[in-house]
Amino acid sequence: MELKVRKSGSVYIIDIEGEMDLYNAFKLKELVGKMLEKRITLFVLNMEKVEYIDSSGIGALIYVSSALKKRSARLIITNVHGSVKKVIELTKLTGYFPMRDTLKEGILELQRGQ
Repeated sequence: MELKVRKSGSVYIIDIEGEMDLYNAFKLKELVGKMLEKRITLFVLNMEKVEYIDSSGIGALIYVSSALKKRSARLIITNVHGSVKKVIELTKLTGYFPMRDTLKEGILELQRGQ
């Protein structure tokens, strides 16, 4: 799994590429933890290039979402599709994660909410 960070205005976008599984899901938690230490508060997780997610990946998403809520930071997950979307639906987490169809929608929503 590769993680790339970019910025659009005050919103930080984390592009996730590859598989989110037992072997690499921790990378996302570590990255978000470091970003929180820098007092970053607006996050978009772009999952456009994630083709597979297992329970460890779902756990990382739950951890990140909870950590951000505790610090009053905001998160939107975008571009969830295919088998990743099915896993999130099967685990009944669609209502838990703030998800939008496109990256643009996610960024605009966070920018409007400031």
